[in-house]
Amino acid sequence: MNDTPAAATDRNANEHASVPSEILTVEDVARFLRVPKSTVYKLARLGRLPAVKIGKHWRFLRGDLHAWMHIRAGRET
Repeated sequence: MNDTPAAATDRNANEHASVPSEILTVEDVARFLRVPKSTVYKLARLGRLPAVKIGKHWRFLRGDLHAWMHIRAGRET
């Protein structure tokens, strides 16, 4: 078995490639929620969607979005 640093790096890159990113972009969130990007920007700006603005870019944590969806679903029932 070849455990050189290059081989280990390649193996780690392949392992992480199949794991969905924990940090999402506006585009990722729009696809996830199946809404237009403009809706994601508006909800984030109004503080109605859990988000963090880094410079001019919005970022979202996948776990926060799942929790937000569960809370919203509970209110409507």
